[in-house]
Amino acid sequence: MRKVIFMISLVALTLTSCGTKKKIAALEAQNKDCQDLLNSTTVKLNLCLTEKEALNQQNEYLKKNNSDLISASKDMTVLSTKGAQNIEKALETIKEKDLKISRMQDALTKKDSVTLALVTSLKSSVGISDPDIEVNVEKGVVFISISDKLLFKSGSYVVSDRAKEVLGKVAKVINDKPTFECMVEGHTDNVPFTGNAVLLDNWDLSVKRSTAIVRVLTKDLKVNPKQLISAGRGEYIPLVDNNSAENRATNRRTRIVILPKIDEFYEMIEKEMKKQ
Repeated sequence: MRKVIFMISLVALTLTSCGTKKKIAALEAQNKDCQDLLNSTTVKLNLCLTEKEALNQQNEYLKKNNSDLISASKDMTVLSTKGAQNIEKALETIKEKDLKISRMQDALTKKDSVTLALVTSLKSSVGISDPDIEVNVEKGVVFISISDKLLFKSGSYVVSDRAKEVLGKVAKVINDKPTFECMVEGHTDNVPFTGNAVLLDNWDLSVKRSTAIVRVLTKDLKVNPKQLISAGRGEYIPLVDNNSAENRATNRRTRIVILPKIDEFYEMIEKEMKKQ
């Protein structure tokens, strides 16, 4: 009986021992799975933490960048406003300059009109057909060039009767324009003047001839002395080379420079230029 009971107990113990081992094995397997899962989860967690840190850094960068963009946007708004103001000022300046240019062009047109009218008047009065009398315009100034053979004898500064006839026509134009000025220039060739008790050289001769013309215009032809300027240029501004008798005759001349009252036009131009 005892043997039977012992055997039964032994069998039961054996069966119980086998069941426990299976449970332990199963628990160990479960524990391993849990550990693997924990390890995998830990790895994923670490990756997530790393990504979170990177995202946090990126977020801070984006915040800063956004703040900079907002600030820049405000600056751009200010700059745009200033830019619009500057453009408006620039347009106003351009308008002012256009107005100044228009005024200067008007002044020059008026000056050219006065000059053209004067040339027409002089040509009709003086007689442009005479080869010894030339009327032209240089740089807006009217010149009447009269050959010395019409005015003086060689080496003399005594005005001839033929010259007074020509100067009478010039005087008529001057007297009709009381606001004009006239500069009378005497010119000689380069043949040395031997000199005498009165004249020293060609320059002295050119001055004497100029003043002689001025005296005829004022005393005989009643031109206002305030309108006249006397100047001697000697041999120093020849029209051609003094290498022949014909060329020397060309250089011996009296030139009357007609100066219309265009000071007001030039003054206006100068004032406008200074304002720019």
